[in-house]
Amino acid sequence: MAVELDTRIDLYTSVAEETAAVVIRRYSTSFGLASRLLPPRMRTHIGNFYALVRLADEIVDGVANEAGVSNKEAGTMLDALEAETKRAMAVGYSTNLIVHAFAHSARAVGVGEDLVTPFFHSMRMDLTETTHTPESFAHYVYGSAEVVGLMCLEAFLEGQSVAKKDKATMVAGARALGAAFQKVNFLRDLGADVQALGRSYFPGVSVATLDEATKHRLLDDIDADLGLSALALPLLPKGPRRAVSLAHVLFAALGTRIRATPASVLQTKRISVADLTKAWLALRVLTGYVPRAPRGVRKVAHV
Repeated sequence: MAVELDTRIDLYTSVAEETAAVVIRRYSTSFGLASRLLPPRMRTHIGNFYALVRLADEIVDGVANEAGVSNKEAGTMLDALEAETKRAMAVGYSTNLIVHAFAHSARAVGVGEDLVTPFFHSMRMDLTETTHTPESFAHYVYGSAEVVGLMCLEAFLEGQSVAKKDKATMVAGARALGAAFQKVNFLRDLGADVQALGRSYFPGVSVATLDEATKHRLLDDIDADLGLSALALPLLPKGPRRAVSLAHVLFAALGTRIRATPASVLQTKRISVADLTKAWLALRVLTGYVPRAPRGVRKVAHV
């Protein structure tokens, strides 16, 4: 049964959000699966945020490159996308459906340029940086992943008041979980990043000579991020708590698979979690499981 919409902008926004929903469904099985556990309004916001992130990512990593677009032209496209995003956030409309959907959610939950600017800065780094120092790596991960976690947190807490101490824990958790997701993806895509894009993200790590000790050191850092993020899970409202818990355990499982995979294999094989395992983890979360932080993890701000 068709839903009657009051105005033309309502219809346009609805179509924009339906377009964004296709992006998360087609591009990410893990995030798509986790987002299904969210209440409808939150799920829409998260899909809108994810779609813009994917749109920008394709400019620097995927479709633009395969289409023969030069780095210089890709930079121009990225600049235009950032400008259009900020314009839409200010006026509430864009001719780009994905940008319009993002701006609609950003305006609704209070996401501002303080999160959008670092994101586009990190995307721009992908066009100019092939290796990283510890400092540039931290800046890159913050802009490419941690701010996305903060955007999602704003959607989870829309219209709610939380204690200052709890909000600080949730902010630290959102940043830590975003960082963990990004670092796991870096490890999973080691070979492809070097061979296809000429990039090596982890500072001082040579993909060609990656050994077991280095692999485990990187995974230990990821586990520390996951531990910090787990502190925030009990503080989230029930709907997002289940969804974020599922995303948490899915990426933790991916880390476990990577830990069990020889370092040399990571250069040529993209590791994934089996669909049956994903279904089992989803069932655990649906029946009440929430990941817990290991003993010794303190409630400190993620930096």
